[in-house]
Amino acid sequence: MRTVTIPSCFHSDNPPAPHAATLRPARCTGAVPTTPFRRIALLWLALLALPVHAAAVSVPPQPDAPLAASRAVVALSVAPPAPAALAVPDDLPLGELRLPPGFTVELYARVPNARQMALGTRTLFVGSLRAGLVHALPLDDALRPMRVLRLAEGLTLPAGVTFHEVALYVSAVSRLLRYDRVEEWAHARTGAAPASGVAAPASGPTSPPPSPTVVRDDLPSETHHGAKVLGFGPDGLLYVPVGAPCNICRTGPRHGVILRMRADGTGEEVFARGVRNTVGFDWHPETRELWFTDNGRDWLGDNLPPDELNHAAGAGLDFGFPYCHGGTIADPEYGTLGTCAAATPPARNLGPHVASLGMIFYTGRQFPAEYRGQVFIAEHGSWNRSARIGYRVTLVRLEGGKAVSYEPFAEGWLRDGGPWGRPAALLMLPDGSLLVADDYAGAIYRIRYAGR
Repeated sequence: MRTVTIPSCFHSDNPPAPHAATLRPARCTGAVPTTPFRRIALLWLALLALPVHAAAVSVPPQPDAPLAASRAVVALSVAPPAPAALAVPDDLPLGELRLPPGFTVELYARVPNARQMALGTRTLFVGSLRAGLVHALPLDDALRPMRVLRLAEGLTLPAGVTFHEVALYVSAVSRLLRYDRVEEWAHARTGAAPASGVAAPASGPTSPPPSPTVVRDDLPSETHHGAKVLGFGPDGLLYVPVGAPCNICRTGPRHGVILRMRADGTGEEVFARGVRNTVGFDWHPETRELWFTDNGRDWLGDNLPPDELNHAAGAGLDFGFPYCHGGTIADPEYGTLGTCAAATPPARNLGPHVASLGMIFYTGRQFPAEYRGQVFIAEHGSWNRSARIGYRVTLVRLEGGKAVSYEPFAEGWLRDGGPWGRPAALLMLPDGSLLVADDYAGAIYRIRYAGR
């Protein structure tokens, strides 16, 4: 894999086309224009703005098959596409990325529209958004991907993936799917002996992917903020966020919440409410308490409101949406529904409109000790600020369980005011290196510490 040594240096999740940033509707609710002419015009603009990626570089593993054209715009109804910007080059400009001294970055794999990642025993699974795909990357014993295999296609917003007891769970808006014994299939497809810890496959190298079991098909079906990341908590329960189906609105009991349930889909309960749209969460390695990012509402100006890093010390907390933002900002439309004093305040306010998505606590030992137990956040990047911000990985430092600082860790995906990549999700490999999924460039990067 091509490795670059970094020089020393120190919102919405699904934005509309860039020209929309200069237009402020009286009230933004995410609705699609209803006249036929406007529908056709919006569709053509969206198709033109979608990033088109040519064949990938030859070094990292590539998908087995090209992205199906009929599935490439599966979720245009969710929101318009990513901002049109520079064409993403085949040879990604990794030399433009900036990290603290001693860190290196490499291109780990090319995966179309890569979103949340999940690790099995020796397989990396990757969800997507508009692409409608789920990929499996069987890893060798050195944690290098051997193939990029298409596990599923034609799904609606399969952004969430998590691995639990030899099965992969995948979200698809209203559906929750489970793929059993999927690692055996993935490693059989390599034609090599299974990596350590993976059972000997019962299928051969040409076997089709396993069919999923439908765990749930009755989750909220709205596609605006309908992509659901997944994770099993220390309590053994599956956590499933459900975003508000709007920019700002009064939500029902199953929207703007984080749900949790048993692995078989039973026993659903609301763990937290007042959450506009979380696309990343993790549990503190010592307290085992949930922390999560939340994307702030739009159309209050360039600098309001902030995105949030929140801490749920227990079940039943209300984090303020839609009536309070950032702990102190009463919403001009819905502020009468509650008071900021009654809402659980953020653990840390983040940048405005940075689209904070995936987050993890770093628990490895490959990075220096100062990074252990700290929070990394993938900032997908703003769409409706006059000057774009985000498009980076940030670090929130904790002391005594409190967030005390917020700083860049990896940046450089913006060039001349336009993005060539958009960090969307994070995952730590068993060796302590950090993976960063980029859904815009269709890439996964690997960050390691090489020493000073």
